[in-house]
Amino acid sequence: MSINSALQNGVSGLKANMTAVVSVSSNIANAGTDGYRRSFAQMVSSTVASSSGTAPPGGVRAVQASDIDADGQLRTTSRPTDLAISGPGFFVVSKNPNDPALSNYMLTRAGSFRPDENGDLRNAAGFYLSGFPYDTNGTLMAADRNSFSGLSTVNVGTQTIPGEATSEMGIRGNLPSQQTGVGAGAPFRSSASIYDPLGATQRLQFAWTPQATNNEWLLNVEDEAGAPLGSLTVTFADTGAAPGAPLSYTNFTNVTSAGASADDGLFDIDIGGGQTVTIDLGAVGTYGGITQFAGEYSPLDVTVNGSSSGTLSRAEVTENGDVFGIFDNGMRRALFSVPLAMVTNPNGLLTTNGNAYLLSNESGPLELASASAGAAGTITSGALESSNVEIAEELTNLIQIQRAYSSNAKIVTTVDEMLDETMRIKR
Repeated sequence: MSINSALQNGVSGLKANMTAVVSVSSNIANAGTDGYRRSFAQMVSSTVASSSGTAPPGGVRAVQASDIDADGQLRTTSRPTDLAISGPGFFVVSKNPNDPALSNYMLTRAGSFRPDENGDLRNAAGFYLSGFPYDTNGTLMAADRNSFSGLSTVNVGTQTIPGEATSEMGIRGNLPSQQTGVGAGAPFRSSASIYDPLGATQRLQFAWTPQATNNEWLLNVEDEAGAPLGSLTVTFADTGAAPGAPLSYTNFTNVTSAGASADDGLFDIDIGGGQTVTIDLGAVGTYGGITQFAGEYSPLDVTVNGSSSGTLSRAEVTENGDVFGIFDNGMRRALFSVPLAMVTNPNGLLTTNGNAYLLSNESGPLELASASAGAAGTITSGALESSNVEIAEELTNLIQIQRAYSSNAKIVTTVDEMLDETMRIKR
């Protein structure tokens, strides 16, 4: 090996350690960057071919790599759209909302997502969160989970859901038995809100009038203005296997049986506008609905289905990645499912701007898995993943690199002195 080879080895050492310093400086600069993955330089020896055909030890070169598969610590925040991943997986983000160019989709662990002016969730780097949409029935739409093509930008902006008309109503409670058999008395009244097909609210009123016959009550159903809608008579048992339970339903006016028979306790009543409500008073011989025992009357418990129209007020994200919209009418509906991108070799991903990564041949095939399923990690709402950089480790590495750089510099100065001495021989 010539003296020039020694000089080249020293120079290669300087270059390799300079590359290592760049990695360390980047790590220290991004120690507070959410989701950042530390990079490092691995020193690899290189050989120089000689005229004899042998390859004696030569210089060194730095190969850059990253600890992409090493998790950082989670820290809590106060924002429900701040998302952190525990375990394997990456968020899928795009450069533009609903980006049609598949090449603009990337992977990231930086989950500081905020709604933009259109309600699209975007992180601090300006990338938009992607997910699979649910339809209005709460069914996850079918999509190819090995491609970005079926993804949509997660939107939590102004959304509305239509109202759902009330079709069923259940009445539970007790009527005072001592009020019957003494002549028709004043009715006991209760009311409940129902919803029409447009989502508007109206009230139905129920008047329970004790009859002169023991254990017999007349039920009148009225609209909120007091106009009659229908009526029926309920007779309760006072002996037998189920005393206090309904014994029979009779004397129907504008009310029809909604079950196999009136004994089912299910009745349809037309409230107008083409809307029919099925009222459940409880089957004959059971205690699941209206009953009659001695005691005080208390307002009856009435349950209804349906809802008013609603506007999205906030969003929640579950650990399996489902984004739920909470509406001001109390409804909760699934909007999106945020998948976690899984690859065979995360460390083979290509680093790009914005703390994001691109697929490569070395990273392996893509799978958009459901969070908390299989090998995929879980999503924590209201948290962010910190950088996996350890400052103490980086500063220690910096000292080692500085010493190695100084040693290689010494090689260069020593070879320079040797060359200078060789020049003096001629003189």
